[in-house]
Amino acid sequence: MIHHQHDIVIIGAGLAGLRAALETSRVADTALLTKVYPSRSHSGGAQGGIAASLANESDDNWELHMFDTVKGSDYLGDQDAIEILVKEAPATVIELEHMGVPFSRNANGTIAQRRFGGHSRPRACYASDYTGHVILHTLYEQGVKQGVEVYSEFYVVSLIMNKGNCCGVVALDILSGELHLFHSKAVMFATGGYGRAYKITSNAHANTGDGLSIVYRVDIPIEDMEFVQFHPTGLYKHGILVTEGARGEGGYLLNKDGERFMKNYAPEKMELAPRDLTSRAMQTEMNEGRGIEGKDYIHIDLRHLGAAKILERLPQIHELALNFVGVDCTKEPIPIQPTAHYSMGGIPTDNHGQVVIDKDNTPVKGLYAAGECACVSVHGGNRLGTNSLLEATLFGQRAGEAMAELVQREKEFTPLPENPAQPAEKEIATILENEGKESVAQIREELQVSMTDNCGIFRDEKKLKKELEIVKSLQERYKHIHIDDKGMRCNTDLMEALELGHLLDFAEVIVAGALNRTESRGSHYRIDYPKRDDENWLKHTLAYRTDKGPRFDYKKVVITRYQPTERKY
Repeated sequence: MIHHQHDIVIIGAGLAGLRAALETSRVADTALLTKVYPSRSHSGGAQGGIAASLANESDDNWELHMFDTVKGSDYLGDQDAIEILVKEAPATVIELEHMGVPFSRNANGTIAQRRFGGHSRPRACYASDYTGHVILHTLYEQGVKQGVEVYSEFYVVSLIMNKGNCCGVVALDILSGELHLFHSKAVMFATGGYGRAYKITSNAHANTGDGLSIVYRVDIPIEDMEFVQFHPTGLYKHGILVTEGARGEGGYLLNKDGERFMKNYAPEKMELAPRDLTSRAMQTEMNEGRGIEGKDYIHIDLRHLGAAKILERLPQIHELALNFVGVDCTKEPIPIQPTAHYSMGGIPTDNHGQVVIDKDNTPVKGLYAAGECACVSVHGGNRLGTNSLLEATLFGQRAGEAMAELVQREKEFTPLPENPAQPAEKEIATILENEGKESVAQIREELQVSMTDNCGIFRDEKKLKKELEIVKSLQERYKHIHIDDKGMRCNTDLMEALELGHLLDFAEVIVAGALNRTESRGSHYRIDYPKRDDENWLKHTLAYRTDKGPRFDYKKVVITRYQPTERKY
């Protein structure tokens, strides 16, 4: 066991983690742990833009942005947090610009903005279709400049708690196979989403929801996990993202008849309806036999935009379509299907990123979270496009500020408990020593396929009960897995087994939460309960781990400016 002591440990090196590290490293000894490399973090996969009411293209203000976000959330978003998000958005984007983010420009030299689904104004600030990539690299560059200490290819296995206080983590050095104990005054999770619980996903292979499972295992709840966003436009069979910016620039969604079918679902917004509504519309078209060639995909057509505009504003989409499905989108439409994309739920936090443990928002000393793994909640039941890069950057900064204040105030480290590494050592030893007959890859495949079939865009009681049985069965089979590599150096078999354990933990929460919530709201659509039920379900779900499965409690939605009304587009 190798011991380290840092004031602050941040897990995850995407936008939230890097932005927090920039804030904390100015005043505190900060360690940044990532199971990949900062430049490979999944924030780099975001394409279309980052939202801010700069009003560079039209009249706009934070109040319009706030209403769009509240409405987009299907009124489940906490309006105090949303107000912070939208008010601080312009300053966040301008700060990124000053750091060196090469945003695309208007004719007058200001930051270019385009339309995005659910937004009433063009407020997506973009850099062609590489927006997340360039923000990620700029923040990493600033981190290098500032001397942030990065531990790349370190996989966090367990969280160290002592009498309700967080005091560090245990991580596996993937290269050497050695366990490292990081003792700290504050820990922040910025571990991203969990799209790999599904078969078709836009998420990187690293997105296995590790942070969610790690906190869930130490009696901290996870919030609103039933709300899983399916992005409407993933490349057919691959799930690779085709940015919403393609529709923001004017792309058409077409069924087998060449019909722009969104006129039947969202006549005012058409292709720029929110993602939950658009994904359901696409899936309905395919379910009713109007998919292309009768199959489970439809077309997004960009040809009318012209090759020059496509290559200027959507160059990555042109390249991805060409490389992965053999389609030149300047000459023919791209085959697409909905793809598991984003988690609205996550680790519950207050508006400063501090993790809370109950409906009264009781804070956990020393523990923070930001970005997709966290639930503030600014997205509620459905996230609007371009609000994710904004949330990760802005709330990453706020969490960094809060941690910096904590470590300057707290001069002493919380003592470590007895045998702090025991849970991690036991979990790893169990996997290595297990001589069962079950395959990690087979269990993962069955989980991903069944989650897609039974807990996807459309849900009902029968399918959800079936999926809950499948997940519990897979959890039992997981106890009897076998991996071939019994060594420690670069043991990817071991890492994939640990990841699968995490997937199985929170997949149960997703399914049980979806079964429990007997209404339709945002991305959670129950065929057997097709209406939103504010009387019974205008509340956040908190799931606590027990031996028998998740136990649910609830907390109020914060409503300040906008009372819930029917959501129409």
